[in-house]
Amino acid sequence: MSKADIMNAGSNRLKEYYSTTVAPRLQETLGFKNRLEVPKVSKIVVNVGVKEGAGDSKVLQSIARVLEAITGQVPVKRMARKSIAGFKLREGMHIGVSVTLRRASMYAFLDKLVNLALPKVRDFQGVPTKFDGRGSYNLGIKEWNIFPEAESAGAGERMLGLNVTICTTSQSDEHAQALLKELGMPFRRTTSK
Repeated sequence: MSKADIMNAGSNRLKEYYSTTVAPRLQETLGFKNRLEVPKVSKIVVNVGVKEGAGDSKVLQSIARVLEAITGQVPVKRMARKSIAGFKLREGMHIGVSVTLRRASMYAFLDKLVNLALPKVRDFQGVPTKFDGRGSYNLGIKEWNIFPEAESAGAGERMLGLNVTICTTSQSDEHAQALLKELGMPFRRTTSK
């Protein structure tokens, strides 16, 4: 199987699960009259920022290679928007890479994140339930070696974290959390005293 076949298999599985099981269940539990009101994932942005990238372009190339292996899509270099003298940073310097995933690759990455990567985290207690107030969820991952592809792409020489932003069509945090919970996101259990 090629990498594209594996990505399509994961994306088809989660997308089909959403359309056949999750969307009707959310429509019933959240009380939507129209099927189009049901929240869905619109895009996923994976971002890696690194301070050393400003001085050495080889660092950014190696990070981009690992991020491409993890997401299955070529990343884009990100530049500093303004100069900060304390960090020896000038406007226009390359300081990170990011990937915006949509459609099939988005579902494949979300499936891989929930079912393969997060269970590999040591002493995993669940992900935090804090949303941004507009239905988007940010998840910080401390080490990218929880993804199986990171090892084969040469990630062993450096251990970096990455930020995953999951954007939904929902305007409320409760609806977005219900959507991600139905898709298998392992949120932390709140303990009541």
